[in-house]
Amino acid sequence: MKLRYLFSALLILISCGPSSETTGKPAGETVPAGASIAIFAGGCFWCMEGPFEKLDGVYAVESGYTGGKEVNPSYEEVSAGITGHVEAVRIFYDAKKVTFEQLLDTYWMQIDPTDKGGQFADRGRQYRPVLFYANEKEKAAILASREKLEKSKRFSAPIVVAIEPAGPFYRAEEYHQDYYKKNPDHYNRYREGSGRGPFLRRIWQ
Repeated sequence: MKLRYLFSALLILISCGPSSETTGKPAGETVPAGASIAIFAGGCFWCMEGPFEKLDGVYAVESGYTGGKEVNPSYEEVSAGITGHVEAVRIFYDAKKVTFEQLLDTYWMQIDPTDKGGQFADRGRQYRPVLFYANEKEKAAILASREKLEKSKRFSAPIVVAIEPAGPFYRAEEYHQDYYKKNPDHYNRYREGSGRGPFLRRIWQ
Protein backbone atom coordinates (compact mmCIF):
# COMPACT_ATOMS: atom_id res chain seq x y z
CA MET A 1 0.00 0.00 0.00
CA LYS A 2 1.38 3.41 -0.90
CA LEU A 3 2.49 5.95 1.68
CA ARG A 4 -0.01 8.39 0.20
CA TYR A 5 -2.79 6.69 2.16
CA LEU A 6 -1.08 7.59 5.43
CA PHE A 7 -1.57 11.29 4.85
CA SER A 8 -5.35 11.20 5.03
CA ALA A 9 -6.98 11.64 8.44
CA LEU A 10 -9.65 9.18 7.36
CA LEU A 11 -7.99 6.33 5.52
CA ILE A 12 -9.73 5.57 2.23
CA LEU A 13 -9.73 1.86 1.49
CA ILE A 14 -10.08 0.90 -2.17
CA SER A 15 -9.96 -2.66 -3.48
CA CYS A 16 -7.58 -3.08 -6.42
CA GLY A 17 -8.61 -4.98 -9.50
CA PRO A 18 -6.67 -5.93 -12.62
CA SER A 19 -6.12 -3.42 -15.40
CA SER A 20 -8.67 -4.23 -18.07
CA GLU A 21 -7.64 -1.97 -20.94
CA THR A 22 -4.13 -1.94 -22.35
CA THR A 23 -4.38 0.03 -25.57
CA GLY A 24 -6.63 2.42 -27.44
CA LYS A 25 -8.62 5.42 -26.35
CA PRO A 26 -9.26 6.40 -22.73
CA ALA A 27 -12.59 5.16 -21.39
CA GLY A 28 -15.32 7.75 -21.78
CA GLU A 29 -13.17 10.06 -23.89
CA THR A 30 -13.30 10.82 -27.59
CA VAL A 31 -9.83 11.08 -29.04
CA PRO A 32 -9.55 11.85 -32.76
CA ALA A 33 -7.67 9.38 -34.92
CA GLY A 34 -4.11 10.51 -35.42
CA ALA A 35 -3.82 12.33 -32.11
CA SER A 36 -0.25 12.71 -30.90
CA ILE A 37 0.77 10.81 -27.77
CA ALA A 38 3.32 11.55 -25.06
CA ILE A 39 4.18 9.32 -22.09
CA PHE A 40 5.74 10.80 -18.96
CA ALA A 41 6.41 9.38 -15.48
CA GLY A 42 6.65 11.71 -12.51
CA GLY A 43 5.89 9.64 -9.42
CA CYS A 44 2.26 9.41 -8.34
CA PHE A 45 0.16 9.48 -11.49
CA TRP A 46 -2.70 11.07 -9.58
CA CYS A 47 -0.62 14.25 -9.46
CA MET A 48 0.38 14.19 -13.12
CA GLU A 49 -3.02 14.13 -14.82
CA GLY A 50 -4.48 17.52 -13.90
CA PRO A 51 -1.67 19.83 -15.09
CA PHE A 52 -1.75 18.32 -18.57
CA GLU A 53 -5.53 18.09 -18.82
CA LYS A 54 -5.70 21.84 -18.28
CA LEU A 55 -3.58 22.59 -21.37
CA ASP A 56 -5.38 23.79 -24.47
CA GLY A 57 -4.89 21.17 -27.15
CA VAL A 58 -4.81 18.16 -24.83
CA TYR A 59 -7.68 15.79 -25.56
CA ALA A 60 -7.26 13.43 -22.59
CA VAL A 61 -4.79 12.09 -20.06
CA GLU A 62 -4.86 8.63 -18.57
CA SER A 63 -2.92 6.97 -15.78
CA GLY A 64 -1.12 3.71 -16.33
CA TYR A 65 1.99 1.58 -16.11
CA THR A 66 4.94 1.29 -18.48
CA GLY A 67 8.63 0.53 -18.66
CA GLY A 68 8.53 -3.06 -17.38
CA LYS A 69 8.24 -6.47 -18.99
CA GLU A 70 5.13 -7.83 -17.29
CA VAL A 71 2.00 -7.76 -19.45
CA ASN A 72 -1.13 -6.10 -18.06
CA PRO A 73 0.18 -5.52 -14.52
CA SER A 74 -2.08 -4.61 -11.62
CA TYR A 75 -1.69 -1.63 -9.31
CA GLU A 76 -0.78 -3.91 -6.43
CA GLU A 77 2.02 -5.50 -8.45
CA VAL A 78 3.43 -2.22 -9.72
CA SER A 79 3.27 -0.43 -6.36
CA ALA A 80 5.06 -3.39 -4.76
CA GLY A 81 7.95 -2.80 -7.17
CA ILE A 82 7.98 -6.31 -8.63
CA THR A 83 7.19 -5.58 -12.30
CA GLY A 84 9.80 -3.06 -13.44
CA HIS A 85 7.01 -0.69 -14.46
CA VAL A 86 6.64 2.92 -13.37
CA GLU A 87 3.46 4.86 -12.76
CA ALA A 88 3.02 7.14 -15.77
CA VAL A 89 0.53 9.21 -17.72
CA ARG A 90 -0.32 8.92 -21.40
CA ILE A 91 -1.25 12.26 -22.95
CA PHE A 92 -3.36 12.49 -26.09
CA TYR A 93 -2.92 15.88 -27.72
CA ASP A 94 -3.29 18.01 -30.83
CA ALA A 95 0.24 18.90 -31.91
CA LYS A 96 -1.12 21.89 -33.85
CA LYS A 97 -2.33 23.46 -30.61
CA VAL A 98 0.24 22.33 -28.07
CA THR A 99 3.75 21.18 -28.86
CA PHE A 100 5.75 18.35 -27.38
CA GLU A 101 8.14 20.99 -26.05
CA GLN A 102 5.29 22.72 -24.21
CA LEU A 103 4.33 19.41 -22.64
CA LEU A 104 7.92 19.06 -21.45
CA ASP A 105 7.82 22.53 -19.91
CA THR A 106 4.73 21.49 -17.97
CA TYR A 107 6.36 18.21 -16.92
CA TRP A 108 9.38 19.84 -15.30
CA MET A 109 7.09 22.00 -13.18
CA GLN A 110 5.36 18.96 -11.61
CA ILE A 111 8.31 16.98 -10.27
CA ASP A 112 11.60 17.05 -8.40
CA PRO A 113 13.99 16.30 -11.28
CA THR A 114 16.92 15.82 -8.90
CA ASP A 115 15.42 12.73 -7.23
CA LYS A 116 15.81 9.43 -9.08
CA GLY A 117 14.79 7.25 -6.13
CA GLY A 118 11.10 8.10 -6.40
CA GLN A 119 9.08 11.28 -5.99
CA PHE A 120 8.31 12.86 -2.65
CA ALA A 121 6.58 10.37 -0.31
CA ASP A 122 6.51 7.58 -2.90
CA ARG A 123 9.83 5.76 -2.94
CA GLY A 124 11.20 3.07 -5.22
CA ARG A 125 11.92 2.56 -8.91
CA GLN A 126 8.20 2.30 -9.65
CA TYR A 127 7.92 6.02 -8.80
CA ARG A 128 11.09 7.26 -10.48
CA PRO A 129 10.75 10.09 -13.02
CA VAL A 130 11.13 9.06 -16.66
CA LEU A 131 10.62 10.81 -19.98
CA PHE A 132 9.73 8.34 -22.71
CA TYR A 133 10.36 9.06 -26.38
CA ALA A 134 8.70 7.49 -29.42
CA ASN A 135 11.26 8.63 -31.99
CA GLU A 136 14.55 10.48 -32.38
CA LYS A 137 12.81 13.84 -32.77
CA GLU A 138 11.18 13.46 -29.36
CA LYS A 139 14.46 12.27 -27.85
CA ALA A 140 16.23 15.36 -29.17
CA ALA A 141 13.47 17.59 -27.79
CA ILE A 142 13.79 15.96 -24.36
CA LEU A 143 17.56 16.39 -24.33
CA ALA A 144 17.25 20.04 -25.34
CA SER A 145 14.59 20.66 -22.71
CA ARG A 146 16.73 19.05 -20.01
CA GLU A 147 19.73 21.13 -21.05
CA LYS A 148 17.61 24.28 -20.88
CA LEU A 149 16.54 23.41 -17.33
CA GLU A 150 20.12 22.65 -16.30
CA LYS A 151 21.34 25.99 -17.64
CA SER A 152 18.60 27.83 -15.77
CA LYS A 153 20.31 26.89 -12.46
CA ARG A 154 16.89 26.59 -10.85
CA PHE A 155 18.10 23.39 -9.20
CA SER A 156 21.47 23.17 -7.49
CA ALA A 157 21.63 19.38 -7.76
CA PRO A 158 22.01 17.48 -11.07
CA ILE A 159 18.95 16.67 -13.20
CA VAL A 160 18.61 12.89 -13.02
CA VAL A 161 15.34 12.16 -14.85
CA ALA A 162 15.74 9.03 -16.97
CA ILE A 163 15.21 9.21 -20.74
CA GLU A 164 14.03 5.92 -22.24
CA PRO A 165 12.35 4.62 -25.40
CA ALA A 166 8.60 4.21 -25.10
CA GLY A 167 7.15 0.72 -24.83
CA PRO A 168 3.73 -0.79 -24.13
CA PHE A 169 1.49 1.31 -21.90
CA TYR A 170 -1.06 -0.44 -19.69
CA ARG A 171 -4.03 1.61 -18.58
CA ALA A 172 -4.46 1.64 -14.80
CA GLU A 173 -7.60 0.57 -12.96
CA GLU A 174 -10.57 2.83 -13.47
CA TYR A 175 -10.59 4.27 -9.94
CA HIS A 176 -7.17 5.81 -10.62
CA GLN A 177 -8.37 7.71 -13.69
CA ASP A 178 -9.01 11.41 -12.87
CA TYR A 179 -8.56 10.61 -9.19
CA TYR A 180 -8.03 14.29 -8.42
CA LYS A 181 -11.56 14.97 -9.69
CA LYS A 182 -13.24 11.95 -8.12
CA ASN A 183 -11.69 12.35 -4.66
CA PRO A 184 -10.50 15.97 -4.44
CA ASP A 185 -10.28 16.16 -0.64
CA HIS A 186 -8.15 13.06 -0.29
CA TYR A 187 -6.09 14.00 -3.33
CA ASN A 188 -5.33 17.47 -1.98
CA ARG A 189 -4.37 16.06 1.43
CA TYR A 190 -2.03 13.62 -0.25
CA ARG A 191 -0.49 16.23 -2.57
CA GLU A 192 0.28 18.51 0.37
CA GLY A 193 1.21 15.80 2.87
CA SER A 194 3.53 14.05 0.44
CA GLY A 195 5.55 17.24 0.09
CA ARG A 196 4.90 17.73 -3.61
CA GLY A 197 2.71 20.81 -3.27
CA PRO A 198 5.02 22.71 -0.90
CA PHE A 199 8.10 21.79 -2.96
CA LEU A 200 6.64 22.99 -6.27
CA ARG A 201 5.43 26.24 -4.77
CA ARG A 202 8.86 26.92 -3.30
CA ILE A 203 10.71 26.16 -6.55
CA TRP A 204 8.40 27.77 -9.08
CA GLN A 205 6.78 30.67 -7.21
